[in-house]
Amino acid sequence: MIKRLLIGLAALIVVVLGVAFAFRGPIALRIVAAMAERNMAADLKKELPDGLNALVCGSGSPMTDGDRNGPCLAVVAGGRVFMVDVGENSTETLARMGLRPGDVDGVLLTHFHSDHIDGLGGLSVQRWVGGSRPEPIPLYGVEGVQRIAAGFNEAYVIDNGYRTKHHGVAVAPPAGAGYAAKVFAAPVAGGEVVVYDQGGLKITAFRVEHEPANPAVGYRFDYKGRSLVVSGDTAPSPEVRRMSRGVDLLIHEALEPRMVLMLRQAALDAHRDNVAKIMNDILSYHTPPEEAARIAQTAGARSLLLTHIIPPLPLKAMEGPFLGDSRRIFKGPLWIARDGDIISLPAGSRDIVRRKSRL
Repeated sequence: MIKRLLIGLAALIVVVLGVAFAFRGPIALRIVAAMAERNMAADLKKELPDGLNALVCGSGSPMTDGDRNGPCLAVVAGGRVFMVDVGENSTETLARMGLRPGDVDGVLLTHFHSDHIDGLGGLSVQRWVGGSRPEPIPLYGVEGVQRIAAGFNEAYVIDNGYRTKHHGVAVAPPAGAGYAAKVFAAPVAGGEVVVYDQGGLKITAFRVEHEPANPAVGYRFDYKGRSLVVSGDTAPSPEVRRMSRGVDLLIHEALEPRMVLMLRQAALDAHRDNVAKIMNDILSYHTPPEEAARIAQTAGARSLLLTHIIPPLPLKAMEGPFLGDSRRIFKGPLWIARDGDIISLPAGSRDIVRRKSRL
């Protein structure tokens, strides 16, 4: 009896598998249709609370890292979306998070190193055509940003023409392509420059230390009583500490020197002296995690997010050595950023809410 049941069950399994195999194509198409419907309808901006929302669309560096895009942070406040730097692949990640590139209202550059600007081309097209925007993206930065805007505009001018001709002016209005440079004066030590102040959202630039990339800036965002600071790339800076006094969230870059020196030694052993020189040089203009923690603690920041992670951390076990004594130094919540992270600072509260997106 049991043998017959087993034979019958095996036959049924074979039939079910055969049917599934026969209909694998239609089933796959149904899955594709369901995913397309979900992705097209996604609008993360509407799901976020009123307040300041920090979306990590790139937490990496120029080093090859399969888990992290080039540097990029999107800040959503009062229905407006500003991106701080646009590293490689970050626009795609932003879209996968559910935030539409067509909703981007402006880009703020901290400095002009390639890893912070090499995603600008893709963003310009996705924002323009994806949103049928009639005006170019405002690109904020210190002197030199106009050259960055002009360079990307020139590089994409032929492609822009193709898209308008193909999709029509309603979808790809010619006047909306590319970037419009918004130059602001380089802040001096002890001072700052307000680069945006509308609808209760205030964005302030301040000087940081990233020689020879000079000037380089960080940004502070204030909205409805909530605040966050983005350090940009910098060596330990008293200006970051000053601008982070009492801030809800400090987003600070981080480089672990011992690990980088291990890379330097490995490069020397492999007779790659040029790479070893780079590993040595980068120590001087980045900030160790423990120093970032000390800046956050002395400034009275309420939480700390480490980003622009150097070197890559492919194993979870590497996070402890990377942080060192950071959690002992800084008493508040401290995280190592991952692409897709969202930290919300809702208006009218002191809550700090961290979650992963739907990546």
